[in-house]
Amino acid sequence: MTPEEKGRLEACTREIAEILYRNAEAKDAEQLKTLEGIEIAVREQMLENVSPKVGIFLSKKAVGQKQGKKEN
Repeated sequence: MTPEEKGRLEACTREIAEILYRNAEAKDAEQLKTLEGIEIAVREQMLENVSPKVGIFLSKKAVGQKQGKKEN
């Protein structure tokens, strides 16, 4: 990963974290007052909002690569 990519990843991650925090806070602000609650909120947010999108992106990439190999 290039330094530029690392910087962009950090910026995007911070923005995603801010969005997910607002969402978690709207759902249950009290949960974010303890480390255990924060951990649960992070897991919930990742499972609901981030992991599915990453999984779909990666599966589309894999399908595209397979199709590219078949054409060659």
